[in-house]
Amino acid sequence: MVDINSSMIIQIINFLVLIFIMNLVCYKPIRGILKQRRKTIEGLENAIETAIKKAEETNRAFAEGIRKARAKGQKEKEALIQAAAAEESEIIGRINEQARAELEAVKQKISQDAEKVRQALQKEVDAFAEAISQKILGRAG
Repeated sequence: MVDINSSMIIQIINFLVLIFIMNLVCYKPIRGILKQRRKTIEGLENAIETAIKKAEETNRAFAEGIRKARAKGQKEKEALIQAAAAEESEIIGRINEQARAELEAVKQKISQDAEKVRQALQKEVDAFAEAISQKILGRAG
């Protein structure tokens, strides 16, 4: 059996003093370092989450900017196409009008020339009729 005597009490007191000293010298600094490390890790995790959120927000803003730019470009393209179509219609209309005017002028000139020729031939109809009748009847003039 174990006898409880003064040496045992001294050993218990020695054990308690050693635990107290070990707690002051080793355990508290280690716990402090572990707390500091935990705080640092939590801070880094928060910074990472913040950076990820900021990157996602920037990515969304970039995608939105690209979408808006494409939509704006498409609208400008359509506007240019419509302007070009309108200008094309205007140019074709002017060309058609000019062609109609030229055609009308040519028709008028042809009719004037035909009228001049007809009038010239009308003046000579009697002479032609006389010549033809003489040839038909066999008379030589």
